Amino acid sequence: MKTIPTTLTHRALPPERKSAALPPLLIFLHGRGADEEDLLGLAPTLDERLFLVSARAPFPFEYGGFTWYDAGATGTPEPVRFRESADRLHQFLLDVRAGYPVDPSHVFLFGFSMGCVMSFAMGLSAPGLVRGVSANSGYVPEGTHLVFRWQELQHVEFFVTHGTLDPVVPVALGRRSEKLLQGSNATFTYREYPAGHELTPEGLQETAVWLTRLIDTP
Repeated sequence: MKTIPTTLTHRALPPERKSAALPPLLIFLHGRGADEEDLLGLAPTLDERLFLVSARAPFPFEYGGFTWYDAGATGTPEPVRFRESADRLHQFLLDVRAGYPVDPSHVFLFGFSMGCVMSFAMGLSAPGLVRGVSANSGYVPEGTHLVFRWQELQHVEFFVTHGTLDPVVPVALGRRSEKLLQGSNATFTYREYPAGHELTPEGLQETAVWLTRLIDTP
């Protein structure tokens, strides 16, 4: 498949199960030190109708892989790189929705760790671009340049997962995300698992069921 010109390097995988209708789109956003190959291994666990795109963060990480921003204090991204990543990711969403044969009304984000933070950033600041956000082991980036539209989220659903033993992003930040969503008009699910900074089999299974339900919802 020809890759479209866009703001972020990425991989694209057409759906395993095709139909006459345009396929739903799922965009993977990896964590610090990984790349666009990192989350593609999850494809067999997800709905076969999904058109998958996996984006690479724009900045090289000094210990290998790539990063979306420099980590500041816990729960606060360093602003300069975060702003650039947010701007480029926003344009990337526009490019992918327009450039690939996908259903623009069924666009989903799947983010882990820093990728989770970026998923929250897009879902909360540009709710018209996404239908659902799978937010795993991250947090809502408060206090940045972004304006979150807490009362304009009626068409976006969030599935938030966090490990209670997470030593990298404390579970308190996951619970803060839950509290913030409770004050919005979004539909959301919050799940905790007895795990560290990782994706759990149970969490992935629940996320897959959630995604399939949204795919089947007009």
